[in-house]
Amino acid sequence: MTTTPRVGLLVRLEAKPEHVDELHDFLAGALPLAEAETGTTTWFALRLGPTTFGIFDAFGSDEDRQAHIQGKIAEALFAAAPRLLAEQPEIVPVEVLAAKLP
Repeated sequence: MTTTPRVGLLVRLEAKPEHVDELHDFLAGALPLAEAETGTTTWFALRLGPTTFGIFDAFGSDEDRQAHIQGKIAEALFAAAPRLLAEQPEIVPVEVLAAKLP
């Protein structure tokens, strides 16, 4: 049974031009880590433009969101950020108003 998402994170990432492919591969490769998080209901890695990427993920509770923020994906992203990103990630906590899930 899938937990109904109640809260989420919307993250915008701006890659350094010379590290676009590396950020792309990092995000695509993070899927197994997201799948392993029992509290993560939905996780998307997105490409928004030539050097702009994003992540949207949703959770059933604030506790699940906090666990994700302290999890392996965030740890790896923040470790790689100084090398890969042109600016600090923009992380916006959101409230999920409605969702259609399989």
